[in-house]
Amino acid sequence: MKLTVLIENTASVPALHSEHGLSVHIGYRGHSILLDAGSSGAFAGNAAALGVDLAGVELAVLSHGHYDHADGLRRFFRENGRAPVYCRPTADGEYFSTSKGAPRFVGIHRELLAEHAGRFRPVEGLAQPLPGVWLVPRTRVRPEFASRERHLTRKVGPDRFVPDDFSHEQSLVLEGEQGLILLNSCSHGGIVNIVDSVLEQLPGRRVYAVWGGLHMYSPGANELNCPPEYVTAVADELDRLGVREVYTGHCTGQRAFQLLRDRLGDRVRPLAAGLTAEYPD
Repeated sequence: MKLTVLIENTASVPALHSEHGLSVHIGYRGHSILLDAGSSGAFAGNAAALGVDLAGVELAVLSHGHYDHADGLRRFFRENGRAPVYCRPTADGEYFSTSKGAPRFVGIHRELLAEHAGRFRPVEGLAQPLPGVWLVPRTRVRPEFASRERHLTRKVGPDRFVPDDFSHEQSLVLEGEQGLILLNSCSHGGIVNIVDSVLEQLPGRRVYAVWGGLHMYSPGANELNCPPEYVTAVADELDRLGVREVYTGHCTGQRAFQLLRDRLGDRVRPLAAGLTAEYPD
């Protein structure tokens, strides 16, 4: 299998676009899969530059219902008229952030959902859209490894907001010779809980690699939304669980990235638009 990062907060070469968002293309056993589409559609220009044919994508996966992963689907739907977009049933919820004070809408824009309603395919529980390809919800919650994010909410009434439980988040998991390759774009549920959930639902396997943001970043001098000890504990637990590679960026932040690398060395690698990696199927 070959994974290619189409858009990310950073780019590996100046000719590629970058933005706050994430999109990854996966070539797997002759199939073409897209995970997320960033926030603007700029991923499509990068795809062309990197030789990725978006028209040939057979299925797309939306990791969760936030605009910086979904709004680029407008461009994807222009490039590709057939691929379904697999999502959780609650991906269309009214999600807000209070990171800048007043609640700010960060969900999927309503007009995108309305105009392309027929392209979205909600799935519940564990799903297998292709042989060796799994869509996995979070089922395990160890409180000590829950996300420390405190600004993300869900609107449930005219003026009522509750903490987001991230039931709209899912992992894309692919079977490979070395083990499972797990992609979860923001890991809002906590990456350790997400790995636990995958191992619970796909027993007898190991997670070899994790790809995606870990949502540990916060603006400010410290650049963390959690104590440094939390990042260290996450690194140690991923190591104990047998994870050998962590490709991360987007919402992880440089401070958290360095703390992870201090613990796991070059097993922790940065995501960037243009990055490619291959694993034996």
